[in-house]
Amino acid sequence: MPDDAAAARAAAEEESAFSHPPVDPDVTAAYGDHPDQVIDFYAPRPGREATAPATPAPLVVVLHGGAWRARYDRRHVTPFAAYLARRGFVVANVEYRRGGEEGGGGAGGEGSVPLAGRWPDTFDDVAAALDALPSLAREAVAQVDTGRTVLTGHSAGGHLALWAAARHVLPADAPWRTEGSAPLRGVVALAPIADFEVAEKLEVCDHATRQLLGGQSAFAERVRYADPALLLPTGIATTLVQGRSDVVVPHQVAESYAEAAAKAGEVVGLTLLEDVGHFPLIDPAADACAVVAEEIAQLAW
Repeated sequence: MPDDAAAARAAAEEESAFSHPPVDPDVTAAYGDHPDQVIDFYAPRPGREATAPATPAPLVVVLHGGAWRARYDRRHVTPFAAYLARRGFVVANVEYRRGGEEGGGGAGGEGSVPLAGRWPDTFDDVAAALDALPSLAREAVAQVDTGRTVLTGHSAGGHLALWAAARHVLPADAPWRTEGSAPLRGVVALAPIADFEVAEKLEVCDHATRQLLGGQSAFAERVRYADPALLLPTGIATTLVQGRSDVVVPHQVAESYAEAAAKAGEVVGLTLLEDVGHFPLIDPAADACAVVAEEIAQLAW
């Protein structure tokens, strides 16, 4: 448990990140029939923050966090998406089906804790969204360069970003497996829930990983289809950005993934930010957000 000072700082960081008003997208496109199967697109708005020319612009795909739970949707990362658009990127903010309503309990057996994720719907949606993205992006934003696509995600979205980049190394019987690797310049995962074993030991987000896979009885059977630490090497350039002071998804989770990658013969970048917690990574008012944008730019260009 964090001490009082750490908890107070974490609360202040969260308040700052959620203080920005939502930013409406330029275009919203559907990749399925469910109301959550949509992608918001932001055209580049290059200004003084831009790090690259506006045309043609790389595509940054954002997968939001929130422990895969329904109460957190893509709206909370729209200021982050707009921030990246001001840096000169086309941004695709992906929505997907998440867990039950607050107070609903669920298969994880956590009582009043809202269910985290839906099996297999959450994974179905992310796979379908990524498959549909190139054509949807070209229809939505004329100046997009889909050949320069970077996948990013925060927290649970960081997990989904790593997972989506690893579909070609899923077990052969996985319905989401692809024959070849995704055409990505790379992945920048932000405080990702990247190693399920470590996340469970640390009780991350009230055992959200266990709930995501359908509860304790299904965890052992399904983890090999879902845990990024078991889906290595990917052959795709990957960087993790993590705050050392994160009390939501502690840095040990990202470090364990990087160690697993090294054992698999793959070098994964790990940027550990001192005196930074969980939410500054997606907070346009925080210095850490500029670090994230630079890591994305390095892969995109």
